[in-house]
Amino acid sequence: MSERIIYKGCPLCNSKNIEFHRQGNCSKHPLYNAVLNPKIIWNKCNDCTHVFTEGYYTDEICNLIFSKTNQQQKVGDSAVKNRFISAKIVERVVPFVNEGTWLDIGFGNGSLLFTAQEYGFEPIGVDLRQNNVDIMNALGIKSYCEDISNLKLEEKCSVISMADVLEHVSYPRDMLKSIDALLDPNGALLISMPNSEPIVWEMMNRQKINPYWNEIEHYHNFSRTRLYELLREFGFQKFDYGISQRYQMCMEVVARK
Repeated sequence: MSERIIYKGCPLCNSKNIEFHRQGNCSKHPLYNAVLNPKIIWNKCNDCTHVFTEGYYTDEICNLIFSKTNQQQKVGDSAVKNRFISAKIVERVVPFVNEGTWLDIGFGNGSLLFTAQEYGFEPIGVDLRQNNVDIMNALGIKSYCEDISNLKLEEKCSVISMADVLEHVSYPRDMLKSIDALLDPNGALLISMPNSEPIVWEMMNRQKINPYWNEIEHYHNFSRTRLYELLREFGFQKFDYGISQRYQMCMEVVARK
């Protein structure tokens, strides 16, 4: 069975000038299934410097992986603790946008939407795990188990957030195109993900303890520089950078046009 659809070029710039970068092993990942090849091949684009896996999983393999859910991805997990972490995220957005619809893509445990609602936003969620979506709807938060490219909303969103999402999708540019169509021109885009640029990233590489080469759901390792370049292609010009408390080497970027 073919597990991955191999990239024919860089998934960000389409360059064919790519080379092997590093090998990871996902056999210890909590979502790993024994039918999968544990080896993860990471390539690097010599033209735009982006780092990505050799390919992305087929729908069949994705369904296999998504049949399990990490505890921290379940709605309500560590709700009290995550409320404080999410509050810091919301408070980074409020100086730029303080009302309207807040759409969270890949809402996971739901904490960010719960907290955004506390601050006066109207929360809407999207997640690929149907059980999470059912729970959120039961809690009164409108949610969809839907590919973002198919999502239709009555009005533009004031805030769209993606925490641990863009590095999970096969073609980030396609997702950003869909987001651009949903976001109010005066709105804010919040992206949270690992940042491969800090010195601590290289230190962990040298110690062979960097966990992100072994992430079964990740197809990309973004640097802040490459993320900004990609966002500028969609008209985003103003960036507010922050270091997240969500997990190690995580960045939080608020982007506006």
